[in-house]
Amino acid sequence: MKRWAILVAALYCLMLAVLTVPVIALAATDLDFKKAASAYAQWFYWALLLVMMLGQWALLAVPARFASRRPVTRRSLLPTVLASGLMMGGLAAGAVGAIAEFARFDILDQNGWSLLGVMTLTWCLWSLIFFRLGRKENPSDFISRQSRTLLKGSILELLIAVPTHIAVRQRNECCAGILTFIGLATGISVMLFSFGPAVFFLFVARWRRLHPEAAGAGESA
Repeated sequence: MKRWAILVAALYCLMLAVLTVPVIALAATDLDFKKAASAYAQWFYWALLLVMMLGQWALLAVPARFASRRPVTRRSLLPTVLASGLMMGGLAAGAVGAIAEFARFDILDQNGWSLLGVMTLTWCLWSLIFFRLGRKENPSDFISRQSRTLLKGSILELLIAVPTHIAVRQRNECCAGILTFIGLATGISVMLFSFGPAVFFLFVARWRRLHPEAAGAGESA
């Protein structure tokens, strides 16, 4: 089951890498794909991609243990809780940044500490919320609820980022649309992120149909 989780995390990383150039070209460079592809040459881009992949793996850790019939402890829930809280923090920062740019408020003063503060506070708050939920619900229900919350949060954030991005791109300003674009990228990334457990269980169900004897032996063990 761990191999299926690794496969899902790798596919998620691949989707982000493939979607990067079209999304940047559409949202920030007026369909200049060559200019958009320069993102691949930036170490910061690959660092963010690695963080997202590790977060997806953390979200899949509990479903992998659950599907393998292994016990799920409070300690094993911690990486999943922190990863999901981080994604909610990113959504909050993306939404606040988009609104601030639309309102012409310079939230990037002092090297962006305001946005970082919003993200950190939201990360801590949602990590606490998810941790308390994990204490009350069984692992499968907990992961499903986490995924639904992340999906709803990403949709809400995109409902803010999309119209504000369209509005600020109409302005004759240098670099207009950077924060709203970050909001778009964050919303799409977290939306795909939330599908991870569902895709993983589809893989597991398919494997069990193809290998009923092995699945039965695993369950009996």
